[in-house]
Amino acid sequence: MKFICVCYYDLEGFAKLQPGDFQKIGELCAPHDARLKASGKVSMIGSLALPNDFRTLRADKSGVTDEAGPYEKTKEPWGAFFIVDAENMDEAVRIARLHPGTHLGEIFGGGIEVRPIESLEQL
Repeated sequence: MKFICVCYYDLEGFAKLQPGDFQKIGELCAPHDARLKASGKVSMIGSLALPNDFRTLRADKSGVTDEAGPYEKTKEPWGAFFIVDAENMDEAVRIARLHPGTHLGEIFGGGIEVRPIESLEQL
């Protein structure tokens, strides 16, 4: 079974980070990222652009707009995602705990939401 793990963070806390903080975060993330990849259970990892770099498509409007969508408006936007192959939710959570997002909350808040994928079509 596949699960999507969506990482979110505290936008206000993230905005307070200084340039030097990002190097420290990278160093702290590296061993967690290595363990996550070494699990052999992660098939895809992605990082998302900051919330102000977006376009919103709406069924009731023509074309693409720059207006904020619900995820852009949140105080805890998505920052990354990864796909886990696991037997069940418990195993998916165990694997998701390896991700740096579960260890660095004191730096920029947030966490990881783990959801079963009911349908996935690879083209």
